[in-house]
Amino acid sequence: MTPAELTGRNALARLGTLEKGDLRARYPFPFLTVPMEKVARFCATSGTTGLPVMFGYTERDIRELLPSQMTRLLRAAGVEPGERVYQGYGYGLWVGGVVMDWALLAYGCTNFGIGPGRAEAVVQWLRDHAYTVCTMSPLWLMTLVNAAKAQGIDPKRDWKLRLGVFGGQSVSAAFRDELEAAMPEGFVAQNIYGSTESGGPNHGISCPYSHDADEMHLINEDTILTEILDPATLDPVGPGGTGEIVFTTLEREASPVVRWRTRDLVKLSENPYGCKCGRQAFPLIGRIIGRSDDMLKVRGSMVYPSQIEDCIASLPATVNEAWQIYIDREDRILEEMAVAVERRMDAVTTDDDVRDALERAIRSRLGIRVHVEVHPEGTLPRYEAKAVRVILRSGKAGPE
Repeated sequence: MTPAELTGRNALARLGTLEKGDLRARYPFPFLTVPMEKVARFCATSGTTGLPVMFGYTERDIRELLPSQMTRLLRAAGVEPGERVYQGYGYGLWVGGVVMDWALLAYGCTNFGIGPGRAEAVVQWLRDHAYTVCTMSPLWLMTLVNAAKAQGIDPKRDWKLRLGVFGGQSVSAAFRDELEAAMPEGFVAQNIYGSTESGGPNHGISCPYSHDADEMHLINEDTILTEILDPATLDPVGPGGTGEIVFTTLEREASPVVRWRTRDLVKLSENPYGCKCGRQAFPLIGRIIGRSDDMLKVRGSMVYPSQIEDCIASLPATVNEAWQIYIDREDRILEEMAVAVERRMDAVTTDDDVRDALERAIRSRLGIRVHVEVHPEGTLPRYEAKAVRVILRSGKAGPE
């Protein structure tokens, strides 16, 4: 293919796609398109399914491209220059924290780059330092809410947060609503989306108008060209259709990707270009439904962890940030599965009540029967960033 043949985005369909296997085959520096001495910084994939792979940034990527992309997202979400921001994404080689630091510096915010952890101190700093914005995993903020209450701090009364920018973990609308209810009056939880391969949390964001519909703008379509494709056929889906995010980075100097398959499944909005905010060049997608490679098949029915989360979040007696799915086959083709949840300490219902209600909710929504295990609050793991929800275990009776 020559550049002259790229007459429109449909011409990309003639090209192949890139996947994790392509990166691993070129470990450790896949598709590094500048000499090593021109790379100013590396970030890495999480390495949850193998060795982490390095992605480079040139000085231009750091000083021009990422700030341009990220400040757009902050503006769309409603962040104002000069605000005090608790930056709670992780650091090290992970992309979230360092890229958000670059963004907040370029945007003119006062950044408290604490990262996740140190909950006992952070809940006091949220009160004493009067942060108005936070950037982190939504699961981590819920953990902080509970830690604050244990110290006699009321987030609704004692914190000044008005806006959160949440990524790293897709959560249900019900969980988002619960998080907002625990915060000061008027607090808004905005979703952000991105990846190491795109360059950071630089791909999509919800705005004040798309928030209630649980949708995000693909806000950098001029530098991250996005296709929403049927994961089986790779044909484009239409408005209202569900497909996989496939993107091409157009301006990244180091480590660009062409037609990268994220495996992230989303629903394209019924009216992608109709947001009342007026950003008609940037289409709307829903929150991440799940990953095509996270799908479970239970007695022939396709099940995504996010669907189980929605059922859990619909029950007031459960702890929404603490749950797991237990399976006994690596190929994820199952005859049965178990779901572990926690019952709130202040719930008036019994373990049996919670078990019966959740089993009914899952059967009603998904048409499958599951075994539900109910544990006391505080039993199951908490996560500061990306949660591990599907656990392979053989013949084990309780949480690992």
